[in-house]
Amino acid sequence: MIKIAICDDSEKVVEGLKRLIERYTEETGVQMIPYTFLRGQELVSSYIGDYDIIFLDIKMPGLNGIETAKKIREIDKDVIIIFLTSMLQYAFESYKVNAGNYIQKPISYMRLKDELERWVQKLLVKEEPYIFFHNNDGKHRIFLKNISYIDTFNRNLLVHTDIGNLVCFWSLKEMESKIGQMGFQRSHSAYLVNLFYVENVESTEVKLCTNERIPLSKTKKKGFLEALARYWGTRG
Repeated sequence: MIKIAICDDSEKVVEGLKRLIERYTEETGVQMIPYTFLRGQELVSSYIGDYDIIFLDIKMPGLNGIETAKKIREIDKDVIIIFLTSMLQYAFESYKVNAGNYIQKPISYMRLKDELERWVQKLLVKEEPYIFFHNNDGKHRIFLKNISYIDTFNRNLLVHTDIGNLVCFWSLKEMESKIGQMGFQRSHSAYLVNLFYVENVESTEVKLCTNERIPLSKTKKKGFLEALARYWGTRG
């Protein structure tokens, strides 16, 4: 999942860019979540280094784009900053804050797509493993770190993620063959658990750090505990 911040004092620009990003997600299956801000100070005040790309208007009232970028760089030297501007002379200021590029307004979809594809490929190279699948709602690309567990659901699977639950048409056996060696272990014939989320194990349940409780069957208990011990050992 790629997190994108959009900061522009024009609601029209913000909403327009958000729709273009959502269109790109629908067309490519690359999961992106846009977050919107109308003031530079609003973005800086809430910033904790959790965005991959920031689209930032240069000319804003109060804290302008360059000043906002300088403050962000004090926190995060790696985030990709792409400036938005209707006046090219301002674009040259972007190099002072190590910006990735700039896009001239009004923003066309093809120009945005070119820019996203340039950076998305670089982000994907260093991203953690993911699964990609289709369902009736479209294409989904989910990073494994965002999945707490997977269970059977109406002859399909329900993938529990930090942004909601998604139906997957694979079998649990098929899912296990794809991610079983990447920190996932069966706790029950109908459950596949991400060991990263395990808080503790009780007699018949696995408690996750999300406060969810997953059934632990007698037949799976020994294998689950052994896998958890190995996992915790490698992370210690």
